[in-house]
Amino acid sequence: KIKETMDAVNINEVVLTTRIPLPDGEKEALLITLNRPEKKNCFNTRVCHELATIFYNAANEIQNYDNAPIHHGEEDDEDSNNAQQQKLAAIIFTGAGKSFCAGADLSNPPNPLHQSSDLPHHLRWNPVYQMGRVGVPIIGVLRGHVITGGFELALACDILLGDSTTTFRDTHVKFGLAPCWGLSQKLSRRIGPGRAKIVSFSAQPVKAAKAHEWGLLDELIVDSESSSSSSKDSETDPVVNRAIELADAIASNNSLMVRRYKRAMVEGQNVDFQKGLQRERELGLAHYLEVVGDGQTFEVAKEFIADDGRPRLQSKI
Repeated sequence: KIKETMDAVNINEVVLTTRIPLPDGEKEALLITLNRPEKKNCFNTRVCHELATIFYNAANEIQNYDNAPIHHGEEDDEDSNNAQQQKLAAIIFTGAGKSFCAGADLSNPPNPLHQSSDLPHHLRWNPVYQMGRVGVPIIGVLRGHVITGGFELALACDILLGDSTTTFRDTHVKFGLAPCWGLSQKLSRRIGPGRAKIVSFSAQPVKAAKAHEWGLLDELIVDSESSSSSSKDSETDPVVNRAIELADAIASNNSLMVRRYKRAMVEGQNVDFQKGLQRERELGLAHYLEVVGDGQTFEVAKEFIADDGRPRLQSKI
């Protein structure tokens, strides 16, 4: 049903969004697609502003989930409606055509002074900053070019999936540009400082197999048609399908705990190891103080473990 929804969208839109009902339940994934395939999805000021707005709205929606009161026992109609409205389980971020994003459109690049600024009115239009506010997992679906600013957009995702066409490249030093969306800090944390220096100081491309070997791609989706097809829609793309499958697996779990687990991981990465462990304990204590008296949390787990007749799922990991 994805293709039908996308066809109904104005083709002049530079960023497309659609809500995908996930197969296993009532949750949804938000599919965000950069839609400048003729420009290899290079971003200009308009693209940056639209991306920032989409992620800003998604982050606020998810914050409203977390701000909603938790009720134990029977729910009234208002509580039940609120639970039903908490549908967004994950975000899938990709690009139309053969490339994810080949960086900035130099014919109309976003203002680098604004994108480097910590002032609130500039951060409002910074897409990577707004991605960092999103409380559910962001799954990046990467094909073709993932270059410089596009590389930074990818590193703002939680999970990165690609195929044999995926190629990363950081060209900041080649053109005398400074990273301002986190590449200088995030890449070394993901693949190690030595490899990050090779990538960034040489400005040479990193092909899919090497990116997967180094941990830059979390999954490399091998498909016989991935390199031969000139274009794929979201209905047949194996990488998008894997992202939907992963989003569905995420949605099948306790959504509140997924959001809190992500928060612990992200906050822990931003501090040193001991402070990260301490922050994990703080978040864990706050969570258990909230749910330990509900009479359900541990019982559900015990019933699951004790059920010998439950389906045994084959892991895709």
